[in-house]
Amino acid sequence: MESQANKAIQFRQLHRGPGVLILPNAWDVASARVFEDAGFPAIATTSAGIAFSLGYPDGQRIPREEMLARIGRIARAVHVPVTADIEAGYGSSAEAVVTTTLELIQAGAVGMNLEDASGNPDEPLIDLQLAVEKIKAALAGAAQLNAQIVVNARTDVYLLPGGNPDADYSEALRRLVAYREAGADCVFAPGLKDADTIGRLVKAVNCPLNILAGREHLRFRNSKDWAWLA
Repeated sequence: MESQANKAIQFRQLHRGPGVLILPNAWDVASARVFEDAGFPAIATTSAGIAFSLGYPDGQRIPREEMLARIGRIARAVHVPVTADIEAGYGSSAEAVVTTTLELIQAGAVGMNLEDASGNPDEPLIDLQLAVEKIKAALAGAAQLNAQIVVNARTDVYLLPGGNPDADYSEALRRLVAYREAGADCVFAPGLKDADTIGRLVKAVNCPLNILAGREHLRFRNSKDWAWLA
């Protein structure tokens, strides 16, 4: 646990550095070792990549034990901090997130992506209060082990079909601020691509903001308006 805590502190500090933290997404030991050898200071895991490599579709279709087993193999194979994509926590309740967090820490990970997607097309995002309770549950799980976990709280507002720029921004901001106030170390808005909106959101959330990087983001790597990628 001492090593886990030290890596968690290191990973948290990387989010507060002067430059962009670029997190490559590994799906197995080989990809993780390649990323570490390339000089990345930390590695993330991709839930979709792990699921696909084991023959499952994305979206929490893979059993939790199989996902955590792969995450554990990755964490043990590298020396840098590993943060894991655990989707919505592999359960619909805060209690399920506690269980997942305990097993994730024991597997050697120091961080987690925790998303607010429901998997229900009629109501694609879970209730805000439940999302907040899941974040608090993750932190409570870490406290049970006297460990640390870096929570990257994700909203899928910008991944929903259609959308209205003003309404999407307001809802994303409402959720991300609530997640920060619940104890999340950083927040994540995949699907957001507009540089001006990214800069505006960074200032408004007042904590490290992760963006899923694509070709359209590469030219902004040195921008001071936003500095975290995942």
